[in-house]
Amino acid sequence: MSASDQPIRRFRARVEGRVQGVGFRYFVAQKAEEYGVKGWVRNRWDGTVEIEAEGDVEQLNRFSLAVRKGPRGAFVSDLHVDWGETEGEFKKFEIRQTG
Repeated sequence: MSASDQPIRRFRARVEGRVQGVGFRYFVAQKAEEYGVKGWVRNRWDGTVEIEAEGDVEQLNRFSLAVRKGPRGAFVSDLHVDWGETEGEFKKFEIRQTG
C-alpha cells in the first residue's frame, strides 16, 4: 500500500513527563512539518502537552515515535493516544496557547 493509498486518520494525544519548559512544543511542530502532519500542539495547565494531528497512518506512526522520544532535555513518561477518523479541519500544524 503506498502512502497515498493509506487512510487519513486523527491522532489525539496527551504527553506526560518533563515536557514543558524544554522546547517540546517547538520540537513537536518541527516533527509534524518533517512528517507532513497537520494539526496543533499546546501546553496544558496540568503540566502535560496536548496534541491533535491528522495524517496518513504511516506519517502519524513516525510522528508518534518522535513525540515519545522528545527533544534533548525532555523526558516523556507516558503518551496517551486516541485514534479517530479525520475531520479534515487542519491546513497546517501550529503551536497554540496554553489551554
